[in-house]
Amino acid sequence: MTYRIGIDVGGTFTDFLLTDEEENFFVYKISTTPHNPAEGVFNGLSDMAGDKGLTLEEFIARVDIIVHGTTVTTNAALTGGGAKTALLTTEGFRDALQMRRGIREEQYNNRYLAPPPLISRDKCYPIKERVGVCGEVITKLDKESLLEALQLCKAEDVEAIAVCFLHSYADPLNEKKAKSLIEKYFPSVYLTLSCELLPQIRFYDRLSTTVLNSYVGPILRDYLNNLTGKLKECGFKGALLIMQSNGGVTSPRDASRNAVCTLLSGPSAGPIAGIAYAHTHNFADCITIDMGGTSFDVALVKERLPLVITDGSINRYRSAMPMVDIHTIGAGGGSMGWIDDMGLLRMGPRSAGAMPGPVCYGRGGSVPTCTDANLLLGYLNKDYFLGGKMSLDYEGARRAIKEKLAQPLAISEVEAAAGMFRIINANMADGIREVSVRKGYDPREFPLVVAGGAGPIHAGMIALELEIPTVLIPRESSIFCAAGMLLSNLRHDYVRSMNTLFSELPPEDLGMIQELFTAMRSEGQAQLLSEGIDANSIQHTFSGDMRYLGQYHEINVCFAEEEIMLGAVDQICQRFHRDHDRLYGYSLEQEGAAVELVNLRVSSLGITSKPCFRNRQLRGKERGGEVLRSRRPVYRPDLKDFAEVDVWDGDSLSGGVKVAGPAIVEQVNTTIYVPPQYELELDEQGNFIMKLGGDTNA
Repeated sequence: MTYRIGIDVGGTFTDFLLTDEEENFFVYKISTTPHNPAEGVFNGLSDMAGDKGLTLEEFIARVDIIVHGTTVTTNAALTGGGAKTALLTTEGFRDALQMRRGIREEQYNNRYLAPPPLISRDKCYPIKERVGVCGEVITKLDKESLLEALQLCKAEDVEAIAVCFLHSYADPLNEKKAKSLIEKYFPSVYLTLSCELLPQIRFYDRLSTTVLNSYVGPILRDYLNNLTGKLKECGFKGALLIMQSNGGVTSPRDASRNAVCTLLSGPSAGPIAGIAYAHTHNFADCITIDMGGTSFDVALVKERLPLVITDGSINRYRSAMPMVDIHTIGAGGGSMGWIDDMGLLRMGPRSAGAMPGPVCYGRGGSVPTCTDANLLLGYLNKDYFLGGKMSLDYEGARRAIKEKLAQPLAISEVEAAAGMFRIINANMADGIREVSVRKGYDPREFPLVVAGGAGPIHAGMIALELEIPTVLIPRESSIFCAAGMLLSNLRHDYVRSMNTLFSELPPEDLGMIQELFTAMRSEGQAQLLSEGIDANSIQHTFSGDMRYLGQYHEINVCFAEEEIMLGAVDQICQRFHRDHDRLYGYSLEQEGAAVELVNLRVSSLGITSKPCFRNRQLRGKERGGEVLRSRRPVYRPDLKDFAEVDVWDGDSLSGGVKVAGPAIVEQVNTTIYVPPQYELELDEQGNFIMKLGGDTNA
């Protein structure tokens, strides 16, 4: 028997999905070990081995593939725990990192301060060199100024260097020369060149991305070296793949080199899983939400493709690498309730994390959290958390809510808990609007695919607020991203800047566009072939960043390969006008506005074999019938009071069974609250479908 494992290291729990060659699925959740995430990973692997009656070494030897999503780089960027980094940049542009884009992020907030740069000014070294906007070398690289900067870097014990020269995307010669000297005189340093990482226009975007890569790179490299070393010691001979922010996977070597591509390593697998689960019910579109212990991640999938952006950020630091468009807010099971200076109740973004966690965990937490409120309101069973493996402290949660929130607000602890529940639901509903309504999509037209241990408790109320008629709660909801990792393909993204007036494209520029696309396609093809992907399993997608002449922002427009070769300019421009109208509510097609091309992009996919979710059936002991476990008082928001509701055993229900709301459905790894307006049904794959159509007058 051979196995595949998806691993998602989260802020509170590390999630695992284990599949075998017979398409059996096994779910595991282990407490994350923040001091050393690899420890939690091996704790989970040891549990799996024990369940299979094998030693860790025997089990690891049978594992073919491990796909791993990590928060190592995310945590380094969020906490300021990255490597000591230096920046080498063109003389005269030393302060560009501090100046950012020269735009106030909150236009009407005069007190809004930019975050401190990841590299202090004294470690930003100006280098004498200059390349012009058209790629002409104005000033050759000055070797003496570079060597002087390297001596200062050594004196400061710098661990990483970022090299970003002006217009190096047009001609990388000076950066390449700098690389040769750095590798000769400072071979141990972690090095990032902007011309290799992100050869595109916009100096600050390229600069910030390059700096981020060097800042988090040594941290990820050391973690992956440690992880791969331990796996090798245990006899692992399979493939270890690392989840990237773009929704694809890559090798540990490439991940270490392009560490900035893993900043959303875990959450980016969510939309990939959403596509598979939505497909089981013939949906091509969906909105995925993942409510974990610390954060709430939401993404929109259109025509079985997650939306990808190139203007993302983390902790307000810009990253221009392609990443799945995931909107994240601080709303999770560990989100703390607090009272602001105006005396208003707030939820998050601060979180109790894995340690000490919510008060009801009994690990020393003292601030009430979302999980504590859910326990007090009856949504959670204190004796059946994680299937009874963990008992929750009801009195501790009640006391914390009373002392920290209810008494200062002069309300009862139940009213305070209900307020916490209502506020965090409103926060999450607004997060969904961010990726749908504000992007020109109506959320009512998308099924809501729900994930995370805490997500199914809140999903019904969120859907009700947004009038979403269909909610899909996957069988592996609690380890959603770990499932998505096993469904991901190898992916590499390439970009080249090509600035031209596209709507009036000269023949010579069309030839240049075709050459650049061909070169990027060949590079992606060679990379995937070197990684063992069969030529017949390789796909390439083409796109361009376009804008109206004079605009500041671009939108990405997909190209068909035949459109590029035939020069179908009018057809591509019409698609740009249509996308612009959807995003911004207008287009200038009738006015005959000129359209400008800025960047060319190619995404190369290596299609991998995957476990099948669509054809899976409930079998054997999973078909237990209709198990009504009990009835218990649960807070009903529509009544603003407690009422007795049915509590069902979700792990024993048969396919086709329908549960009318209001009801609670308990599973080992999650709990579902079914509002009275919805009806819940278990499909033949073991997923829950919640549809609007219950007591609509409730």
